[in-house]
Amino acid sequence: MIQAQLLIDGQWQDAVSGATFEVLSPATEEVFAKVARADKADVDKAVAAAREGFKTWSSLAPKLREQALLKAAEIIEAEGEARLLDILIDESGSTITKAKFEIAYTVDLFRTAAGEARRLYGKTFPNDNPKRLSFVQRIPLGVVAVVSPYNAPLSLLTKMLAFPLAAGNSVVVKPSEETPVIALELGRILLEAGVPAAAVNMVCGFGQDCGASLTSHSDIDCIALTGSTETGKRVGQVAMERMLKTQLELGGKSAALVLQDVDPAKAAAIVAQGIFTHAGQICMANSRVAVDRAIYPEFIAELKKVCESLKVGPTRDADTVYGPLINRAALQKVAGHVDKALSEGAELLTGGRVVEGLVYAPTVLLNTPATSGAWCEELFGPVVSVVPFDTLEQAIEMANDSEFGLSSSVLTKNLNWAMQCAQNIDAGAVHVGMHSFQSNALAPIGGSKMSGIGRSGGAYSTEEFTDSKWISIELEETL
Repeated sequence: MIQAQLLIDGQWQDAVSGATFEVLSPATEEVFAKVARADKADVDKAVAAAREGFKTWSSLAPKLREQALLKAAEIIEAEGEARLLDILIDESGSTITKAKFEIAYTVDLFRTAAGEARRLYGKTFPNDNPKRLSFVQRIPLGVVAVVSPYNAPLSLLTKMLAFPLAAGNSVVVKPSEETPVIALELGRILLEAGVPAAAVNMVCGFGQDCGASLTSHSDIDCIALTGSTETGKRVGQVAMERMLKTQLELGGKSAALVLQDVDPAKAAAIVAQGIFTHAGQICMANSRVAVDRAIYPEFIAELKKVCESLKVGPTRDADTVYGPLINRAALQKVAGHVDKALSEGAELLTGGRVVEGLVYAPTVLLNTPATSGAWCEELFGPVVSVVPFDTLEQAIEMANDSEFGLSSSVLTKNLNWAMQCAQNIDAGAVHVGMHSFQSNALAPIGGSKMSGIGRSGGAYSTEEFTDSKWISIELEETL
């Protein structure tokens, strides 16, 4: 069992209160770690340290920030499978395949962010008075409060902190209480890579005493959060009281449209990957699928075959598609939504049961009512609802019939149909010929409607985590 402390001002330390909390492994539901439990007193220390760390880190030459982030990538690449892999599997319930992908993507994110350290570009613009010079400079915001989720606890946290660091900000991280150990490992790596001690701080705990204290703190300058829409709303309200910049990646209920010109078997395989990877615990997972009625019978038959062939279970088996949900509350939520949908008139094609422990079978619901929680709400589990459509306009309407707009998928070989969907689906991303969640360190990740505010990735993060300052100079002597 791992014993973990907080990381504040470059020092590993217990919580001021001395409190700890237990982290359970989803695979066994046994205690994986005991972690120091931070509250307001610890948050105050971490923010104060980050304020000082900002002065040091932001004053470094961009090439030195670049070098530190590149070094972090090197360390992760060198020790990923020796150390980080086991933590990801045991703490978050990741399969070995998903954990390896996450480590590789984390390396890519750090290298991409390192490049952004040298690309804090400003711009000049003309004046009507030729004796004046005007230009805009990009400047770091200061202390960024980062609240990260449990589903991709290494790569998502990296995306949320590497780009702010590249721009010269310092960070205080509150990782999910379900997956704090991998976050603390990332903190260790950043210190080893040469990031100044006070520039990266980690406070582990729960939303009500740790997260709320951090996001409402009077000495932070920005909030970056990936989490539920309800949490995002509360954080957004707090941020507006002080007019703080926020970058919020929130809930999703992504749609996949399967048009009549595709091979039903190939489409079923793509849809299955888009919803069942990591047991559907991905905010961009395509949990709503609309299929052209012309191929609907063949598609659902093929999807049933795929689901019943998927290997679920031991997370260290290379051919396991997914393992457990994160905890028992998550399992009960998913099972409850499935039972309720069936009582409301949905039909069960396959699944709808617990396999063992926290593993829920790949589940397909047909003709789920549009008012059902299984169709409307983010379940964060291995459940997909499939309905038929008759026209392309109806399919697009179904895709947009959601309060969320994080991502989407369109399966077609017809360029005209693809472009109609891409132009008219209200979502932060439209992926043609592939499932709804994709990874690209340069892409602007974020959503519309209740799926959040802002974009993260590459130069888009530079915009989010810096501010613009207009500077004008009188070229003719007037003083």
